[in-house]
Amino acid sequence: MPCHGGSDPWGTLAADGGTLAADRPRTIRLHRLDFRHFRNIDGLQLTLEAPRLLVIGSNGQGKSNLLEGVELLTSLRSHRCSVDRDLIGHGHPCSRLGALTDEADSLQLELRRSGGRQAFRNGKRLERQLDLIGPLRCVGFSALDLDLVRGEPALRRQWLDRVVLQLEPVYGALLSRYGRLLRQRSQLLRRGLGAGVRQELLEAFDQQMALVGARLHRRRQRALRRLEPLAAAWQQRIGGAGEPLRLDYVSGTVLAEASDEEGPWRQALEEQLRRQRPQEERLGQCQVGPHRDEVALLIGGQAARRYGSAGQQRTLVLALKLGELELVGQVVGQPPLLLLDDVLAELDPGRQQLLLEAVGDGHQCLVSATHLEAFSTGWRARSQGVELRSGAMVA
Repeated sequence: MPCHGGSDPWGTLAADGGTLAADRPRTIRLHRLDFRHFRNIDGLQLTLEAPRLLVIGSNGQGKSNLLEGVELLTSLRSHRCSVDRDLIGHGHPCSRLGALTDEADSLQLELRRSGGRQAFRNGKRLERQLDLIGPLRCVGFSALDLDLVRGEPALRRQWLDRVVLQLEPVYGALLSRYGRLLRQRSQLLRRGLGAGVRQELLEAFDQQMALVGARLHRRRQRALRRLEPLAAAWQQRIGGAGEPLRLDYVSGTVLAEASDEEGPWRQALEEQLRRQRPQEERLGQCQVGPHRDEVALLIGGQAARRYGSAGQQRTLVLALKLGELELVGQVVGQPPLLLLDDVLAELDPGRQQLLLEAVGDGHQCLVSATHLEAFSTGWRARSQGVELRSGAMVA
């Protein structure tokens, strides 16, 4: 099937013959999904009739792909993949994701092997993809997140970036711009240019990187500051008062004192880039900026990565995700979707129960699992269940 040009490839999604949106529980904010040629999902149309959707299937059948598609539609990003062509079904030129929301918004995102993405809202092509992100936000929790504590700093930076993106969608544009500047500056450091020309170009790059980097720094720090008390409260509830949680944003940019103003961040980053320039020219890569920052996760004042037990680390991650869920709801003014991707199998029964209770009836929740036995009878009774096999729903 060929990709379409400058018009909506489907037309606006309409309600089907299921329950009318007005008659459904108010918790249901995502009403319908329509995926085509997305990973192993060749074609799927699903009407969501209950606040909880249980997606059941063996490993490799497309459960995570379905949740990943929802994540892409609500945030324009995937925590599993950064290259669009890897999301497109084999042999197809494009992949299409569509959703109908409780605000009668029809959202579509087309991923192309060539030509980039196209986003549509209510049948109209959007000039800015960011305009696809509305009040319908999501918080995802997968088995991959359990490596958040013990993994490399890049995992914690990526997690914090996803948090900020849910709070401020414009952050995505800043991240993309910084990524381009970083790649271009690193290429410049490795090019055989004359010293005078290179220094002039590096001055210009440093000014731009300092500007964008300062804005990333401030947003990350501000988000972490707001998240910390919420996550700490969950940590106490789950792990007990003896294990207080602290989150520290450890910036590679040296500041005399922490500041909420953009000016000091920008000036400090530009000065540090200038000081590090001789070393960076020798190494051929940029050593200063937000791509070098770290998020320190501390339990009882000790680094959880080094001193926390496996149980403490999982409790910490659970507290972070529940705090994130609460924070996004506070900022957006409506509860976000919660995507739980094969995470229950990685938690002990006590933490499983606490997570499911915390979700309560206030959030629409999409959960993937290999077996229904992971859920209590009461939870299953208030849920809609679908089974996936080879990317298709089993009748």
